[in-house]
Amino acid sequence: MFNFQVPSTENEWKQIQNDFNIRWNFPLCCGAIDGKHVLIRNPPHGASNYFNYKGTYSVVLLAAVDANYCFIYIDVGANGRMNDASIFNNSSFNEAIRTNQLHLPKNAVFVADDAFPLRTNILKPYSRIGRLSHKQKIFNYRLSRARRIVENAFGILVSKFRIFEKPISTTLDKTDSIIRTACALHNWLRTTSTKYINIGMVDTENLEDGSITSGSWRANQGNQSMIDISRNIGSNNHSKEAAAIRDKYADYFVGLGAVPWQNQMIY
Repeated sequence: MFNFQVPSTENEWKQIQNDFNIRWNFPLCCGAIDGKHVLIRNPPHGASNYFNYKGTYSVVLLAAVDANYCFIYIDVGANGRMNDASIFNNSSFNEAIRTNQLHLPKNAVFVADDAFPLRTNILKPYSRIGRLSHKQKIFNYRLSRARRIVENAFGILVSKFRIFEKPISTTLDKTDSIIRTACALHNWLRTTSTKYINIGMVDTENLEDGSITSGSWRANQGNQSMIDISRNIGSNNHSKEAAAIRDKYADYFVGLGAVPWQNQMIY
């Protein structure tokens, strides 16, 4: 079985931060995080624990992805019925961040969508309920641009590994091993093969006209055995410090950190 390696030193995380800054213009970012329900066959015992909000059975894959579509942390096996807020709060990833087990650099952040909580080290979009300022729209675009990496990583994974085309029918422990091995193989292929990601497979931006071309994996997502975690994991309650950090990024993105094409991407 392929091993899955998590960055273990501050220098390794700083290299990921450098890649995010160069490729996606998002400084101090250590990864993009998201989660998926991986569909499984009705397990013989304790089936109700795995019955998810979509009316199917699943285990949850929570992942952080680097700027090159590689998985840098995965948390596998939470049952599909688990309360949405508990998926992240009870994850080993959350615990590792909270207790500094990851040896992250100072001021490191992860980018996420509305499903996750806003924290000093997790940035999510400004709420789209109500009118957003120009600065807030720019921040949401820049965050989305960096966070889209994890969406595409999941899409590549499912497109390349046919085990995910239908609900997995092995025992639960083997299911977890299959998911972990697939993520490790994905990383190995991503770093050793120039043909693993085909032209057009991932989302691309046209910086001249502001359009985004969807990756080819999205056309087949209706046939996949992964579904989104629901969008109410995160709470609107957050600390003033977390809000201040997000505001500081928003100020930077319309100031010294502005990129030439960003205005046309929000109108």
